[in-house]
Formats: sequence, C-alpha cells, structure tokens
Amino acid sequence: MSNATLTLSPWETEVKPTTPLDGHDPSMLISMRNIWKTYQMGTESVHALHGVSFDIPRGEYIAIIGPSGSGKSTLMNLIGCLDTPSQGEYWLNGKNVSEMDDDELARIRNQEVGFVFQTFNLLARATALHNVELPLIYGGIGAAQRHEMAKKALTAVELTDRMMHRPNELSGGQRQRVAIARALVNRPSILLADEPTGALDSHTSNEIMDLFERLHSEGNTIIVVTHEHDIAARAHRVVSIRDGLIEKDERIK
Repeated sequence: MSNATLTLSPWETEVKPTTPLDGHDPSMLISMRNIWKTYQMGTESVHALHGVSFDIPRGEYIAIIGPSGSGKSTLMNLIGCLDTPSQGEYWLNGKNVSEMDDDELARIRNQEVGFVFQTFNLLARATALHNVELPLIYGGIGAAQRHEMAKKALTAVELTDRMMHRPNELSGGQRQRVAIARALVNRPSILLADEPTGALDSHTSNEIMDLFERLHSEGNTIIVVTHEHDIAARAHRVVSIRDGLIEKDERIK
C-alpha cells in the first residue's frame, strides 16, 4: 500500500527512508510517482520536491508533517490540484491530473477535493448555510437541491442550530466546522486540511480533531497537513517530509 515499511512503533522514533515505486496503482485513490517540483528563482533552480512517490488508499486518514521549507505545502498544493508537478505523474481517483490544463484542474478541484484552511476563508456577510452552498453554486446545482445538501453538511458537523448565523456570530471552532461542512458538501474524494487547528485554542483543536476522526470513521478520506506533532499523531498514518523528500512513512493506528 505504501512505499515505506509500516510499523506499529511510535512514529517519532527511527527514521525509515522510503523506496521508489514503479507504475501507478489503479486501486489507490491517490498515486504519486517520481514527483518533482522545481521553481526558478532568477538563474537558480530550487527543487521543492525531489522525486516523491507514495500511495493513499480510499478511506485513509493521513497526516503530512514537516518543518517550514520542507516541501509539505508544495506537496499539499499538488495533491489539491492547486499546482502541477514539474516532473512525474499524479493520479487522483483514476485520473492523471499531472497532465491536465487549468480548466480541467479547476473541475477536479471542485469535484474531487474539499479544502479546509487555517483561516476558514468564509464570506463575512454570508450565513453559514450560504457559505456551505458556495461550491454547489459554482457546480451549477439548483437552489433547492443545494439548500438541502448544505443543510445536511451542516448537520453532519453538528451546526444545525447555527445555519443562519454569520461568521462574526460564531466561535472559532464553529467557523471551522462551517468550513469543514463546505468542504464536504460536494461529497469529494478527499478532505484536504491545511493546518486546520492553527487558529484555534487547544480545547477547540481537540474538538475539531475529534470531528475529523468521526468523519473518517464514516468513510471519508482525510489528509491533514501540519507542522504540529500532536495534531499529526491523531491521524492513522504519518508521512514526514524534509528537504523535499519523504523521510518517514508510518502507520500508527
């Protein structure tokens, strides 16, 4: 399943370097092969990722962790189809997204990926319900249907009684729940969370991570990108990135 030896020992311990994989695995939700990302800084080429290869099956709960400058944000942008690799292949739900143009990537982002950001990215003047409806509006879903879908998504994150509240009438944890409902409303293949507890206190962070655990238990594929070890430890598999390479890939639950 993974390109590294899986172990039940604590993931903070021995480093287990990854080994290359050959050919994408069509049974996997995500399959990355020899992914490079190079940025041109003047006359200098900066390699943010150095030939990364790994698989993520459906229903996985995975954390990607690494320090600033490690390449984890670059990897997140590639997984979320916000960017394309300089070299290598990325397959998402049977589609080779590494060869898609901008319009095709936009469709994939709307259909396959639900984003959760540290700063929530909610419309200040819109209600929770309308914020959750936004991806459905972009997807051309009719008003009645998107209203019902948004209500179901907010119910799933336990915000039934806050649907008509605006962001300034909600706590930080409630705002993040709205953002999670918005990410889930299109029933995406993956829920991709970038530092989802970075703007929250420790108690609220635990509540949000408990919600992720419940959503995973209901069959959702969840990828959390973080620099916090305690947040990463809530996942079931942890991939550690350093200097553009996978340093460790371990199952911890």
